[in-house]
Amino acid sequence: MSLTTTKEIQICRIKFPEIKLQTRDAHKLRGYFGNLFRQHSPILHNHYEDGRFRYKYPSVQYKVIKNVPTLIGINEGAELLPSLFLKIKELDIDGEKFDVNTKNIELKSEKVGYSQNLHEYEFVTLWMGLNQTNYAKYQKLNSEVEKQDMLNAILVGHILSFFRNTTIELESHERLMAKVSVQENSTNFKENKMIAFSGSFVINALLPDEIGLGKAVSRGFGTIIKR
Repeated sequence: MSLTTTKEIQICRIKFPEIKLQTRDAHKLRGYFGNLFRQHSPILHNHYEDGRFRYKYPSVQYKVIKNVPTLIGINEGAELLPSLFLKIKELDIDGEKFDVNTKNIELKSEKVGYSQNLHEYEFVTLWMGLNQTNYAKYQKLNSEVEKQDMLNAILVGHILSFFRNTTIELESHERLMAKVSVQENSTNFKENKMIAFSGSFVINALLPDEIGLGKAVSRGFGTIIKR
């Protein structure tokens, strides 16, 4: 039996370095491309043709990282993105048109999975760690230690969800352990004010740069980069 469970997955990163957007514009990026390529595949907008939501970890994610519009494709998303986005000549964000003269496209295989070593990651966009159910529970906790323990467990769940959706199954002896170091922030999500978190975490797992963890990752939330 192997001591670690890792798997090579395909990652495609497309960046538009000449165009500058705000982090909050990620959902507009998603809306634009989702509509533009609506006929091509439900993985581009996470909805099926009949309008039903696709309840899977998004294999195409839209985000703005350090003001640069960025698309991340994972496995089937990584296969789909290059051919479509080589055709892009402009972006239309809320009626404002941006000419696309430069695209940086990177397609590579990366090792992902359980690790015997600890790795530190930073959230470069806010992590929406709480849903309606666990938000109420979180608010009732009195101590910071209890809150951190809860967030540690939630983060592990988010990473396990990512693993399952990229067909990585851990061995029975492989346990993920996370320690978050985050601060509460408020953010507007679909016109509602929500708690989200900035900061970093340490975990015994290998994760690809610029994927998202948690809620609303297709809109750019929860984007991580290894420190």
